[in-house]
Amino acid sequence: MSDILIVDDERDIRELIADILGDEGFPTRTAANSDEAIAALNAEEPALMILDIWLKDSRMDGIDILKQVKRNNPSVPVVIISGHGNIEIAVAAIKQGAYDFIEKPFNIDQLMVVITRAMETSRLRRENVQLRRKEVTAAEMLGHSAPCRRLRDNLDKVAKSNGRVMLSGEPGSGKELAARYIHAHSPRADAPFVTVPCATIEPERMEEVLFGRETPERGIEPGLLEQAHGGVIYFDEVADMPLGTQPKILRVLTEQQFQRAGGSDRVRVDLRVISSTNRDLGSEIAAGRFRQELFDRLNVVPVPVPCLAERRDDIAELARHFIAQFHATQGLPERELPDETVAALQAMRWPGNIRQLRNVIERVLILGDGTGPIQPGELDTQGATPDNGEALALGPQITALALREARELFEREYLLAQINRFGGNISRTAQFVGMERSALHRKLKSLGVVGGMRVDDEIMAK
Repeated sequence: MSDILIVDDERDIRELIADILGDEGFPTRTAANSDEAIAALNAEEPALMILDIWLKDSRMDGIDILKQVKRNNPSVPVVIISGHGNIEIAVAAIKQGAYDFIEKPFNIDQLMVVITRAMETSRLRRENVQLRRKEVTAAEMLGHSAPCRRLRDNLDKVAKSNGRVMLSGEPGSGKELAARYIHAHSPRADAPFVTVPCATIEPERMEEVLFGRETPERGIEPGLLEQAHGGVIYFDEVADMPLGTQPKILRVLTEQQFQRAGGSDRVRVDLRVISSTNRDLGSEIAAGRFRQELFDRLNVVPVPVPCLAERRDDIAELARHFIAQFHATQGLPERELPDETVAALQAMRWPGNIRQLRNVIERVLILGDGTGPIQPGELDTQGATPDNGEALALGPQITALALREARELFEREYLLAQINRFGGNISRTAQFVGMERSALHRKLKSLGVVGGMRVDDEIMAK
């Protein structure tokens, strides 16, 4: 259990409170002025601070110390000690973020009630932080395909530095997971990871959400940048950031400080910035929707995140992971995934990438009738087959054809699906469909599909 820091210019008050808390089993530290208080905070963060409003012969008064604590140590509850003539100031301190106040001369029972409640609040905050850290630590990259291995190698390299990273990739490809992976394997792993969903925050509220605000009625309300102090701020889909906000973010990146809306104090932050986008930022810059200077600041280390179509070999591992996850979190049946269903999943097109695969698995588990192995037919009934105008369907385009033409159309679509499944690897495709490699080459040529396909045997074999 962390200790309690008591800050009061009166020695008798400091020692009295320390003795009372010591008798109740709470370890304590004391400080007589603002310099000692700040030094104690910097040496080790306490679980709770008891702070006098008026501090004689101090550089800072209690309100100034409170502001600094809320800025640099926001998880530490602050209990204000106030004399009779300082009630209005104490109430103002509550609006600035103080946990509670105790009026001098204080009642011991009242003191213990407030302290016990504040310590419980501190404990719950620490537990929440630990739970969030566990969540981040579990952000591992699943998959053993060549593109996944390359991605993981790149992420391991950038995680060791403090450089700004720009993740690019299709929606649902796992860009946020990649960002969390960097954070979890970096020296900042124990610090916050804060996401800024640029696409969903209303433009007129963006600056308030980022920078926070100060009002007489509600006091200090930290923004996302302040909440991320010491850790990682993640700009999700940064291309959607309002144009008017971009120069202010650029200034933060340059100066590492900002002002809250309605405030006058400069808030200093220590941040690592990771961004992501599914757009071509070069085109956005040319269209005047994104600032070149901000792009240059954010794009220090560009890291592409492969889509699911590029890592089809990982589909089975990902699908089985989702099945186990839904079983553990929702109690859904932990059904097996046979090879024929894996083959069907690998042959599909996934415009929604990993997010779509996860949704498909969840729907199958929820709507499926049994607990046995998942059959390929269940995927079709759940709408898993992506929209594909060229996909084979038993409709007029088939029924109007002669048998030979219909057979050729089926063969073409079937072989295209298998080639896509195996990432263009002809040898693996031939092995699966039961043909000699040379015979498959001839068949593809006769069907007129060789020219537009990637058929390098070594593309995904490594």
